[in-house]
Amino acid sequence: MEVSIQIEVRSTEIDVMGHVNNAKYLEYLEWGREEWYNRAQLPFDEFTRMGIGTVTVRIEINYRKEATLGEKLTITTRPVKRGRSSFVLEQVIDNEKGERVADAQVTSVTIDLKERKSVPLPEKLAAYFPESR
Repeated sequence: MEVSIQIEVRSTEIDVMGHVNNAKYLEYLEWGREEWYNRAQLPFDEFTRMGIGTVTVRIEINYRKEATLGEKLTITTRPVKRGRSSFVLEQVIDNEKGERVADAQVTSVTIDLKERKSVPLPEKLAAYFPESR
């Protein structure tokens, strides 16, 4: 399942170079992941009911093109692979001209909220990912 959201770059996201600060892209990606979870019917409270949390353990991001004030950006999120307790979401950020602004692979792990240790992916989440090899 692929999910996209659109945002507009705001003045508070711009750094002294006149473009989006690199740290803001991580927020944009987080917003995209949150929307993916919601559309997968796995919002935060659903994980909590299962006694599970998701923890981001790695983000590999490529900054491709600067984004500036007022630009409309589309953040697209799609599942790419899963392990026993980990999963990877691929995310891309494109501008309104269709140019790639950034792309990332985000690895997360499911943990037991009480024990704070990794646990196998719940089937409800694993079902969105291709079988691991």
